[in-house]
Parts: sequence; C-alpha cells; structure tokens
Amino acid sequence: MMAVTSACKDGGKMVMDNGKYVRYTPEQVEALERVYHECPKPSSLRRQQLIRECPILSNIEPKQIKVWFQNRRCREKQRKESSRLQAVNRKLTAMNKLLMEENDRLQKQVSHLVYENSYFRQHTQNATLATRDNSCESVVTSGQQHLTSHHPPRDASPAGLLSIAEETLTEFLSKATGTAVEWVQMPGMKPGPDSIGIITISHCCTGIASRACGLVSLEPTRVAEILKDRLSWYRDCRAFDVLNVLSTGNGGTIELLYMQLYAPTTLAPARDFWLLRYTSVMEDGSLVICERSLNNTQNGPSIPPAQDFVRAEMLPSGYLIRPCEGGGSIIHIVDHMDLEPWSVPEVLRPLYESSTLLAQRTTLAAMRQLRQISLEVSQPNVTGWGRRPAALRALAQRLSRGFNEAVNGFTDESWSMIESDGIDDVAVLVNSSPGKLMGPNLTYANGLPSMSTSVLCAKASMLLQNVPPAILLRFLREHRSEWADNGIDAYLSAAFTAGPCSLPVARAGYFGGQAILPLAHTIEHEEFMEVVRLENVSHFREDTIMPSDIFFVQVCSGVDENAVGSCAELIFAPIDASLSDDAPLLPSGFRIIPLDSKANTSSPNRTLDLASTLEVGQAGNRASGDYSRHLGSAKSVMTIAFQFAFEIHLQENIAAMARQYIRSIISSVQRVALALSPSNLGPQASLRPPPGTPEAQTLTRWICQSYRFFLGVELLKPGSEGSESIVKALWHHSDAVLCCSLKALPVFTFANQVGLDMLETTLVALQDITLEKIFNDNGRKALFAELPQIMQQGFACLQGGIAMSSMGRPISYERAVAWKVLDEDENAHCLCFVFISWSFV
Repeated sequence: MMAVTSACKDGGKMVMDNGKYVRYTPEQVEALERVYHECPKPSSLRRQQLIRECPILSNIEPKQIKVWFQNRRCREKQRKESSRLQAVNRKLTAMNKLLMEENDRLQKQVSHLVYENSYFRQHTQNATLATRDNSCESVVTSGQQHLTSHHPPRDASPAGLLSIAEETLTEFLSKATGTAVEWVQMPGMKPGPDSIGIITISHCCTGIASRACGLVSLEPTRVAEILKDRLSWYRDCRAFDVLNVLSTGNGGTIELLYMQLYAPTTLAPARDFWLLRYTSVMEDGSLVICERSLNNTQNGPSIPPAQDFVRAEMLPSGYLIRPCEGGGSIIHIVDHMDLEPWSVPEVLRPLYESSTLLAQRTTLAAMRQLRQISLEVSQPNVTGWGRRPAALRALAQRLSRGFNEAVNGFTDESWSMIESDGIDDVAVLVNSSPGKLMGPNLTYANGLPSMSTSVLCAKASMLLQNVPPAILLRFLREHRSEWADNGIDAYLSAAFTAGPCSLPVARAGYFGGQAILPLAHTIEHEEFMEVVRLENVSHFREDTIMPSDIFFVQVCSGVDENAVGSCAELIFAPIDASLSDDAPLLPSGFRIIPLDSKANTSSPNRTLDLASTLEVGQAGNRASGDYSRHLGSAKSVMTIAFQFAFEIHLQENIAAMARQYIRSIISSVQRVALALSPSNLGPQASLRPPPGTPEAQTLTRWICQSYRFFLGVELLKPGSEGSESIVKALWHHSDAVLCCSLKALPVFTFANQVGLDMLETTLVALQDITLEKIFNDNGRKALFAELPQIMQQGFACLQGGIAMSSMGRPISYERAVAWKVLDEDENAHCLCFVFISWSFV
C-alpha cells in the first residue's frame, strides 16, 4: 500500500511518498476551503464528486484531496487546542492570583480570630474578677452600652454624603478583600479554570451576604458600565432610578438611587431601597463601585415608603474591578442585604434569610452577564432563528420581567383584583391599560378581527414537600401534556397569530406533538431559550378559528440538580412568526424556590423517560443511582402565573376559565410532585417498570438476532446471558445504536445511552425526530441511495459524514452500519443504525 505522509503547517502543499511537494493554487485552496466549511470530513464519493464539479481540481488525485482534508482537520484541531490552552493558562494564572489573595485573607482571618480568642479569654477572666468587686456593675453596664450603640443620624449635605461614601468604600473593601465577614465556600461551587469564579456566602453576620471573585476578558470601564446597568441583567430589579449625581474632589461620583425589587412569589410584598452609590478610582488603577442604604440621613432628599413595598436595607456592597495582566479584569463582587424577613409569613422567611439564594439570583447573575457578554464579544455569531446573542438576552429579560409583573400585579401598573368566587386559592387580576397589549388580533369564524383590549392574570402559590425543584421543573417542561390543556394553549396563541406560522423549527421535542428550536444557551448552560411548536391543537371555542400549529418562546433555568439552593423557572409566551422586538409578550409559567439549602449535592443526573427503566448498574449510568441520597429541599414554594388576552365584555367567562385552569394545573403538579418525591424515585419505585421490561427485552433480542443474521457477527460482546443482561449490554454499548420506524417519514423509536448523547435528546423526545433531519444533504442522498439495498440485502455500510443533533450541533462520524430488524415472523419491524467513532464538530 502506498504510504502517504502529511504536512500540517501549510495549507497549499502536501508531501507524497516520492518526497515531492504537491502545491495548490490559491483558487484550488479556496475551493477546498469552501467544501471544508460545509463538510470537514467528506466521503470518497463526495471527494470524487468535488473533482468532477470543480475543473480547477481535475488534475488532483482523490488520494491527494483526502490528504489535504486530513491536513486541514489537523491544523484546525491544533489551532483550537492551542487557543484553548492559552485561554486555560490565562484563567489559571488569574485564578492562582485570586486563590493566593484568598489564602492571604484567610491567614489574616485566622490571626484575627486567634487574637480575638485570646482577648475574649482575658476579658472573661477580668469580668469574673470584676464580679467579685463592687465595681462589677459599671463594667457590665459599659459593655452593654458599647454593644447597643448606634450611629447618629447622618448629614445628607455634599460633605456629609462624601463622608458616608468614604466610609462605605472602607467597609466594602474590608468585605471584598479583608476579614470583615466570615466567608465560606458556597455548596456545589468549586473554583477552577472553567468555573464562573470563587463563590462564597456569609457565615453568621447581620443580614445575608454573598461574594464572588472571577476573571472576565473585558476592560474595567466596560465591566463597570455593565454592572451599573442593573436593569439589563438583574431580573429581580423592577426599577433603578438615578435621582441625583454629585462629583467629588478626588474624581469620583456620588449617586443617589432608588431601586425596587420584585417579590419572588405571590405570598410576599416587594422590596425597595434608598441608596447611595460611590464610584472612584484607587491608586493602583482599580475601579470601585460601592453602595449602601441611606436610611438614617438628615437635611437631604429621601424617598417615602411606597405602596406594595417594604423598605429593605443594603449594607456596604459593590464591585472591585482590577485590570488584569494581558487584558481583561479581575472582579470582586459583594452583595450584602437585610431583606426584613419579619414582613413575610414564617414559612417563607428562609427565602429572605438565605445567603445561598442571594448568591444564585444576584451575585451569580452579575458574573454570568459579564461572562456572556465577554463570550459574545469574542464570538459575535448569529444564533438560532437568525438572532444575535444580545437580542436573545433582551428577549429573555422581557420574558422574565413580564412574568415578574404578573406575579406582583402592582396597582401603579393598572392591575386590579377581581372579586373572589368564594375560594381564595387563585387570585385573578385584570389590566385594561392601553399600553399593556397594543391590541393583537383575535380572528373569529366570520373572518372579522376583534381587538383584545385587556389582560387577565390568574396566579397562585403552593407549598411543595420533598421534591427537588430541578426534577419537577424538568418534568413540567418535557411532559407538557401532563398538565397543559391544548385548547387553552390555542387560546393563548390566537391573540398573537393572525395566520399559520412558518418558522424554521427543528423537528425535535420532549413530548408528543411538540417541536423545539434551541435559540440560546447562557454561560455554564444555566439557562436556555427555545421555540416550542404544538401541532394539531384542538379548537378552544366553536366560534374561534385556531391555527393548527401554535408557537411559544420559552426560557428554562435551574434544571441542574447539583446547583444547591437555586431557583427553577419555566417561563413561556405565545408568539407569531415575526417575533419583532416590539411585539407584545404575555409571559406565563412556573417558579420553584427551595425554602432551605440542605440538599445533598452528590446526586447523579437523572432522566424522566424510558431510560430510567433500564437499571443497568451503579457506575456510569445516568439514569440510575442511589436516589435516596438526593432528598432535594425538604420544602419549596411554587408560584404559577398565567396571562390571557381578552375582550372586556368576556371578562367574567375568561376569569372563570382561568381559575379552573390554574386549579387543574395545581392538581396536576401535586400529583406529579408526589410521584417524583425521592421515596418514589428510588430503585424500587413503583413509578418505573422493573429492569428490562418485556418490550425492551424483545426489541433487543430482535436487534441482535438480525445483526447476526445479516452481517454474520455478534453485535454484543460474548458473555451477555439472560434477557436483562442483553438489554444492559445494548444500553451501554460503546457506539450509538438507534432504531427508526419503517414509514414514509421514518422517525426514531429507540436509542441506547450513547445514541441519546449523540442526538442530545431523551427517549421520550426521540420519537419526534425524523431520520432525514439528522443528516445533511450529502448524508441524505447517500442514505436514500442505500435504502433499496438495505431492504433487499438486509444491511449496508455507510460512508462517514456529518449528522446533526436535535440541538443543531454537527456530528462527525467515521462510518455507520444499517440493517433491517426482523420480528419473530421474519417481517421487517424497523431499521437499526450503529454510528461508529462519532464526535461533535
């Protein structure tokens, strides 16, 4: 066989076995590059086709073309690896600096604690002696006076505000880099080159506090600009107004601010803050932005308490932004608040006393915004649906804000309560302000449009016991048919759909009749956005024309079971085909917040599909494990809010329908929560069939027998005895095994674990993926050309190529084998594929 060596450094030449360089012209390289970007690993047929279609390549042999593509892939791999290693090295250098600073801080804290311990021991001995003396009363009294002393009212003149600002700066820095607060590592957050940073929470301090230290590749001034624009990233923030700006003699600025935060649930009032913000530059070039509440000032402006709000306090907090060697910034974030937990029902007080929840919803939100923008700057690509990342972030912000508005229902936004029907479990509000909806069309059977002039919101909150929020939310997302009403989905959509939609939606879903197009993922995949299509929805009312397909855009977050204390949200809104930036949105959805953070974070990932019936061992099985170790939060509160556009004369009917719908959802959630509790998710759970169901055993036997019959070799390694062992062996097969139906439009019916990983889906969602959707044009042509041979001969070997996952990611595979699966009567039951040596491109 001819030996071919490759040169990975020059795209215009290669070395053949005779030692001569074959040089390519710029035109030839350009033609090859165009093909490479479309298909980096072309098959032999594709290479021959390329030579035929491109006259400028006619003097090049197919083997030379093959070597060129090998070299090109090698260079690309080297470039990516070099880039990755440089990025990792920069992160490690910055992380090492942060860890050294953290170690230095901890050393100082240890010294301080040792000193305090010695001081208090001596003070205790002196106090013991003093109690035996007549002067003991004065000693005790002076100590109490020292402990209970308060700062006198502050002067709010410019000089007084500067004094407060400088004091705020000192206290903030003592928290950010000093020992003023005892910080402990946040559960589930481990520092490393790929982590979001070092995340810590307070231990035994006034109020709740969290801190983050991290690195982003943005300049300090850009970081400061982003962090100051709270409304763009802090989704709990309803209003952030700068009321006054003062310049200081040292080049800094003092701002007087008023901030409002949404309440996370219908059971508690919202919070507001009256703040001072001080921005200055330190001697070493670091930027500092620090804030604190102005609750005790004299001779200056103040904000009186607002209706529907409880005045909370921000203790010295802020951002320390230091320039990093080689570019970028090292950031220290401190959030320290007293949210007045006395003002909420006792069962909800953990929400306002949890430093973990503060870190999840505030501190980490700031870090993720910075890292997301940093990534977008370095990779300014257009994402799903032709939208840029910034536009998708703005859309996610609108969805979250609209849901928060529905949950809170502020009177200053024209929301008014409708009289109860005698049961107070569901609250119903109406908003008839002209700007709320901007009149989307409802089309009736007579063809005449009618304008929706009002919005109705039905909302409720419920307490959940012993169900992990992440698992419950994932079930609600993947099994919409378990709780949703198709007719009401159609009603929600009709207000925004003037006619049938034609969207480029991928045919991949999570329950019957749904298709999903992923739009965006945030850093660490903590949140994702997608378009949902519901097919063949029934009519909600006889006199209303509903589209056969309806579309929602939805944001899902908090589905990571290992994220301790995190809030899980599923927020969606009906859309039309345009989804313009100014199109009205009526978000609805679910929010689940844990009421404690004592969860064991060592639980494995789990799926709620057929894979969970395959209890195939302890190690490496994503669908099984010791569920008893993962109890989740003992309690959590779920808030449900749904919004409906309607005509004002239909208010009574729509209100009755909305109440009934929310109550049916509550009933469904309670049923699902009971089924998903850890006691029911254990290995012996009655919710899941026993290992190796008869259906799985039968299909596995047919697959293996047919493979042996047509190809003459065994699919599984020898040693698998018994039906259950065969099922386990197929499930853990090292290659992707997929079965599809024998229909005009074949859809997948089964995949093993590696197959599900390759398609980035679950067994439930698998049935909505068609065979043709996973191949590109060349792959489809090759497959259709081989199908007659598969049906006649029983099998075929397919050349390597490019496939697509359900999330739209390209998959390169070396080769694939397809064969016909025969049942007991030797009738064709399905087609089976094995994809060998696949990887994401």
